[in-house]
Amino acid sequence: MDLGFIITIFLIGFIGSYISGMLGIGGSIIKYPMLLYIPPLFGLAAFSAHEVSGISAVQVFFATIGGVWAYRKGGFLNKKLIIYMGASILVGSFIGGFGSKLMSEGGINIIYGILALIAAVMMFIPKKGLDDIPLDQVTFNKWLAAVLAFIVGIGSGIVGAAGAFLLVPIMLVVLKIPTRMTIASSLAITFISSIGATVGKISTGQVEFWPSVIMVIASLIASPLGAIAGKKVNTKILQVVLALLILATAIKIWMDIL
Repeated sequence: MDLGFIITIFLIGFIGSYISGMLGIGGSIIKYPMLLYIPPLFGLAAFSAHEVSGISAVQVFFATIGGVWAYRKGGFLNKKLIIYMGASILVGSFIGGFGSKLMSEGGINIIYGILALIAAVMMFIPKKGLDDIPLDQVTFNKWLAAVLAFIVGIGSGIVGAAGAFLLVPIMLVVLKIPTRMTIASSLAITFISSIGATVGKISTGQVEFWPSVIMVIASLIASPLGAIAGKKVNTKILQVVLALLILATAIKIWMDIL
């Protein structure tokens, strides 16, 4: 590895993890295309899709740890929400991951596209008064949260993503969780969701060691910084950035399918 390669991988990890910490997503949505397309643009070694997904899985695992650590104080982490949705998404992602072996690549892409489109539409639904609720008075339907997380888990397990870009709109629109609590809690749930993917990628030899180490270092620095920035940014701005990011993801997926 030359210095240019190290700097490029570090910057990809840093930018993706900063956005991850600020918006409460795992960040694979951002880092997957960056890892796939940016290194070859600079004449550096290109990664295969399997290598990119392996590096992304490990990086999401550490980025979410960093984000959760930054949000540990202030009452932003809803423990009941994390337990109910975290356990459900873990079971669902295992089932989805196992079942994806029986599906064609086209079928997997279409499911991913449908999920991303639903998430994008949900993000543009008005959320009036959501952030006026005191954090210590937030309530939600536990079984609805568990069922929805299970469904997200199946979908994310099929497509190999942590599912945060689906969790966030569900928590905001359906469960009526305030924006900052959604961001903090979704990072914790995404961390739980990413455990299985990380173990699976490492155990099957899909992880490039040194690029992953560089990305992890970048994640542990940038994700807490992003989380700190997210606490200061107006919640309406955070919602708009999230909506645009999820919409861009949905458009990109459908362009690939069609």
